[in-house]
Amino acid sequence: MGSGQGAQRATAERIEQVLTGPLAELGLDVEAVEITPAGKRRVLRVALDTDGGPTLDDVAAATKVIDRVLESDGPDGAGDVMGELPYTLEVTSRGVDRPLTLPRHWRRNETRLVKVTLADDSTVTGRIGASDDDGVTVAVDGAERRIPYADVRKALVQIEFNRKTRDEENDEKDAD
Repeated sequence: MGSGQGAQRATAERIEQVLTGPLAELGLDVEAVEITPAGKRRVLRVALDTDGGPTLDDVAAATKVIDRVLESDGPDGAGDVMGELPYTLEVTSRGVDRPLTLPRHWRRNETRLVKVTLADDSTVTGRIGASDDDGVTVAVDGAERRIPYADVRKALVQIEFNRKTRDEENDEKDAD
């Protein structure tokens, strides 16, 4: 790793620190901050999440807050953290390709299909059920299995193209 990558990581960490509070006031969590070179510019990508997923209004409000924080020189702002090089700001949602690493990720993905790689290298695929600060219940082949987060090496939501929403499932039950 070159010194440029280390500096970018330190800058990304500092940006995440100064954005966490102001974005939390909007009900948004900072999931990731990435800085990537793009010619003579850089791309600053800030991934956000919230219960129910961020809306376009959330992204617009977050973009204004991020701009204000990054351009301010006061004690609450990042001021010169991005330096003199121009940059492009991208504000995005968390995305399904990011691993589930925190209890809130599990809670926000309840009912979704997940593939879990456990500490012993075995894998479990099932539907996310109730979760708390210590673990999650996953429905595997009709049986409930409690998995402590400490036993999870990696967990990814699986994309389902014909997935029924909770409302559609309830409508079908009511029709029976």
